[in-house]
Amino acid sequence: MPPTKRPRRPSPARLRKLLATETGLWERGLPFVAGVDEVGRGPLAGPVVAAAVILPQGCWIPGVTDSKQLTAAQRAELIERITGSCVAFGIGAASAREIDRINIRRATALAMSRAIARLPVPADHLLVDGLPVPELGIGTHTAIVQGDGCVHCIAAASIVAKVTRDRLMDRLARRYPGYGWERNKGYGTAEHLAALARQGPTPHHRTSFAPVRVNFDLTLS
Repeated sequence: MPPTKRPRRPSPARLRKLLATETGLWERGLPFVAGVDEVGRGPLAGPVVAAAVILPQGCWIPGVTDSKQLTAAQRAELIERITGSCVAFGIGAASAREIDRINIRRATALAMSRAIARLPVPADHLLVDGLPVPELGIGTHTAIVQGDGCVHCIAAASIVAKVTRDRLMDRLARRYPGYGWERNKGYGTAEHLAALARQGPTPHHRTSFAPVRVNFDLTLS
């Protein structure tokens, strides 16, 4: 088979349109624009993981889009291109215990804050997927609903966060076999729920989530 051709670099006008959100900030004298996204709000087990990615001005990486629209192989290739091309990236997480203690919304904000704090280059402005995150500071970020599908740097962050969490869940699957985490990544699939009823929860299960709480209570009775 002939090698797959990568997309040609867009024209300057097309590139400006593709990077419209970032370009508006660059033109205001804010060169270090960080895309921020998280993965793992819904699973029954494992942490919530966030990533922050600062791309160079005018940088467009072919294939980068919402991580949910990509295969695992595509994400694995793209994370190498993203981390090799970016100005800086940071990764943060909040554990299952932190999620149980402070709730998933606040834990997500904590994971984002940790990712941003780990950027080796401070961000001039943040573009965050979803709703505003007051913990990040109202004037420091712009929240964009479904931003991972329309803002390049947020899409890049979604890939970094997704690959990082998936790899972590693969490692945890080897330590806690039977739950199928290598396949379901901690989400509440039939396989996972059956194992939870059979084996009970692990230290990485979120006991504040109803399907886990039922089984956790049974282990205490």
